[in-house]
Amino acid sequence: MRALLFALGLALPLLAAPPGAPSMPRRPVHTFSIVARDAATGDLGVAVQSHWFSVGSAVPWAEPGVGAVATQSFTDPSYGALGLALMKAGRPAPEALKALLAADADREVRQVAMVDAQGRAAAHTGAKCIQAAGHEVGEGFTVEANLMDRTQVWPAMAKAFRHAQGDLADRLLAALRAAQAEGGDIRGMQSAAILVVKGKASGQPWNDRLFDLRVEDSPDPLNELGRLIQLRRAYRLMDEGDGHVTAGEWAKAKAAYEGAAKLAPGIWEMPFWQAVALASNGKLDEALPLFKRVFAVEPFWKRLVPRLAEVGQLPKDPALLKAIEAQ
Repeated sequence: MRALLFALGLALPLLAAPPGAPSMPRRPVHTFSIVARDAATGDLGVAVQSHWFSVGSAVPWAEPGVGAVATQSFTDPSYGALGLALMKAGRPAPEALKALLAADADREVRQVAMVDAQGRAAAHTGAKCIQAAGHEVGEGFTVEANLMDRTQVWPAMAKAFRHAQGDLADRLLAALRAAQAEGGDIRGMQSAAILVVKGKASGQPWNDRLFDLRVEDSPDPLNELGRLIQLRRAYRLMDEGDGHVTAGEWAKAKAAYEGAAKLAPGIWEMPFWQAVALASNGKLDEALPLFKRVFAVEPFWKRLVPRLAEVGQLPKDPALLKAIEAQ
């Protein structure tokens, strides 16, 4: 792919292999994935599961406002970096994939999928991918799999994605679960990952990754990934609640904090910080019952209270601090 890199004007040293290095991995390390754009929000995402350690470190690629890529089978990570570069330069996903495949002498062992910010999708399953292997391209998404137990895996993924409810993360996870229900990887399960970015870049990349979660090694990676997705939603609600507090929007803050607590009932840090926000803004009567609940289950939080006051995270008011510590 060096000629294509030169044509794009991209830096070669970052992606070029050292002299004498093999042109591709010699093991098929990745199995089933979905790449998709949410038609309602424009969000872009990739989700993957494999019987291989840390699948999320190699397969999923996505950039806000640009596109998403999955590179698997005998994986070549340059498909992710270069695919995004081509789409960012204005190439539709099908053209970007075609160009990369034309430059790859090992394309018949690759399995690659792309979707761009307009929802144009493309996929490739090389003739030498280990069976059962195949893909399906739908409106705004692709599903692809190799080393499967059965050929029904990827059609089941497509059907599940089309009919699933919820946001893009919910629908991507539904596709992975459908694949596993059809037998999944012939070798079993080990790792899983999800990456979802906003459909339009905000200029603040740290805010544009909605989900970036990996299960590196687990006997049940899909259930663990589902748990992490729910936790991520809870922490995002906590962040929203903090923002509403800053804006003085207490009804919205309360709704966000309560939503977070429902999603993560065993994470006592959430009601603790909600109580801190309330106590810091003159709402001690609402804060005290929350402090009491937290201290009853995890007493060590009480020791943090005076430390917060020392750095201005709680008012340095002896009466207020005494009331909190009495709970």
